[in-house]
Amino acid sequence: MSRYLLSIDQGTTSTRAVLFTGEGVIAEKAQCEFPQYYPNDGWVEHNPDDILTTVIDCCRQVIKQQNINASDIVAVGIANQRETTVIWDRHTGKSVYNAIVWQDRRASKYCQQLKDDGIEPMLQEKTGLLADPYFSATKIKWILDNVEGTRARAEKGDLLFGTIDTFLLWHLSGTKSHKTDASNASRTLLFNIHTQSWDEELLSLFNIPVSMLPEVMDSSDDFGVIDAGILGSEIPILAMAGDQQAALFGQACFESGMAKSTYGTGCFLMLNTGDKALTSKHQLLTTVAYRLDGKTTYALEGSIFVAGAAIQWLRDGLKLIGQADEAELLARDTPLSHGVYMVPAFTGLGAPYWDPDSRGAIFGLTRNTGIKEIVTAGLQSVCYQTKDLQKSMEVDGVRPISLRVDGGMAVNAWFLQFLSNILGARIDVPTVIETTAQGVAFLAGLRAGVFSSLEHVEAIWQLDASYDPTMPKSERDIFYAGWMESVKRVRSELN
Repeated sequence: MSRYLLSIDQGTTSTRAVLFTGEGVIAEKAQCEFPQYYPNDGWVEHNPDDILTTVIDCCRQVIKQQNINASDIVAVGIANQRETTVIWDRHTGKSVYNAIVWQDRRASKYCQQLKDDGIEPMLQEKTGLLADPYFSATKIKWILDNVEGTRARAEKGDLLFGTIDTFLLWHLSGTKSHKTDASNASRTLLFNIHTQSWDEELLSLFNIPVSMLPEVMDSSDDFGVIDAGILGSEIPILAMAGDQQAALFGQACFESGMAKSTYGTGCFLMLNTGDKALTSKHQLLTTVAYRLDGKTTYALEGSIFVAGAAIQWLRDGLKLIGQADEAELLARDTPLSHGVYMVPAFTGLGAPYWDPDSRGAIFGLTRNTGIKEIVTAGLQSVCYQTKDLQKSMEVDGVRPISLRVDGGMAVNAWFLQFLSNILGARIDVPTVIETTAQGVAFLAGLRAGVFSSLEHVEAIWQLDASYDPTMPKSERDIFYAGWMESVKRVRSELN
């Protein structure tokens, strides 16, 4: 029996398909980028058809490149950019509007009204989340309120909602399966993480018909099968998870207190809190890490909207570098005392500030400032934002003293050493940094019987490199104080 597992890692700027062996080794991978749309300040959209096309193309590529048949794949797992919202017609499959991306801030005023009305404590108690445009419910409401005819169609039962995992599943299964998993459901502002069910009070608050919502499953479960006409053979879809939860699983952070940080378009630091849904006093999020056999594991999460996207902006927007890997070379040639701070609040600030109206800035420019100082400040901004999250977790009583890291920036050794210095913590890098894809491969493999237990999965995870802090605390504190002053100067509510 073949033991290939296929992971679909549908991200914010690109889609990846990764083929794993039964030993958790990458056999093949493919990546397809797709367009981003910015119709207004703070708005971010995707064409759902672009996403579906790149998923199918990437899957076909890895099957062809590995010279196998679809029938050689035991199971598929889907990881997805979370909160991104699609509404489509259940009869035609056509979306009623572009996908509204998790970064999108168009519902900022509405969310502020929820806060002013004293609604946020109830939202946090039920969902672990905050009143912020980041989450799906405000995006669903915006579409129903602003796209002509959609509310009436939704109330008739003609429209379906899904985060990207659900949208892909529905199409890949030939419209047969409308499901999500508990980790994705927990990011919608509609799911009670304590009862593990859609919440009637929240549906009423946002005026969203329950008929639109998918069935909520375990993260490792029977979601349906890929239609034979798509890849050449039916393949069971046995796992779905939000990308950050998938990365936590892929990093084998199965014990309470273990933490990972993923550096992709954004940055997401997630700490396993076991069977306890801890409530943060510093605006971190309480979320479902994963659900297996009906048992929920929770996590505390800090979300940074702009991490790798800052380097992408330096490359594509300012054209200061030609390739992302040039940033490391420039940083190595730059004294740490360059004095420049970049606050990349392109779409507001995430945790722990949750300030959707802040905008980015660069401080400390002099006649001596050049490209290398600005690029280095961009790398450092990601480290400082991670420090913000660590400090918040520390005050909440659960400071992570080591981090397992992954994502595109995890190949940058200069960045990882500076991160270790600023956090005063050990940074561990696994041999497989495709941990999001590996996480859903693990989840699918558990369901398929490829992996026998969490202990089996844990044994597969391997350390590639560690970075220990070399910077004195006094120096670290000076750098971080400069960052805090810069953040203060961009905060919208303070201006």
